[in-house]
Amino acid sequence: MKLTNIELPNFAKKEVEKLHEVISPFVKKASRYVFWSFPLITLSIFNILSMLFGNGLNESMISSLVVYAIIGAIGMALSKEAKLQQAEIQKVSMDYIIERIKKSEIASDRIKEKYISLVKENPLQTLNHFVNFLEVENRVMN
Repeated sequence: MKLTNIELPNFAKKEVEKLHEVISPFVKKASRYVFWSFPLITLSIFNILSMLFGNGLNESMISSLVVYAIIGAIGMALSKEAKLQQAEIQKVSMDYIIERIKKSEIASDRIKEKYISLVKENPLQTLNHFVNFLEVENRVMN
């Protein structure tokens, strides 16, 4: 999802685009990991189950089972890495937003502290709090 597709005022869109530029390398990496992990896990599970329950187990299948287990493990490792990348995206986003709020010369210190605490207390609503801060900042400036 591109963050700039959300209906935002122009002043907020510019800031969200800057945020998107900061996190885009992490987003690309995480999406690549997700793209590869799901097919590898699915392929592995499907083939292991079909080998075990379809024909029964014999010695010639053990090497194939090991290969499919390794493929599944690689898929799961990629999935875990994607989750770690998502956590990194959230951390980098939060750090960027907090720094942007701190650097504001327009908003008062009280407003900055309020929005910084809101961002830290509720990380799932970080972008909403940031946009609200930008709206407050814009009202103060005009």
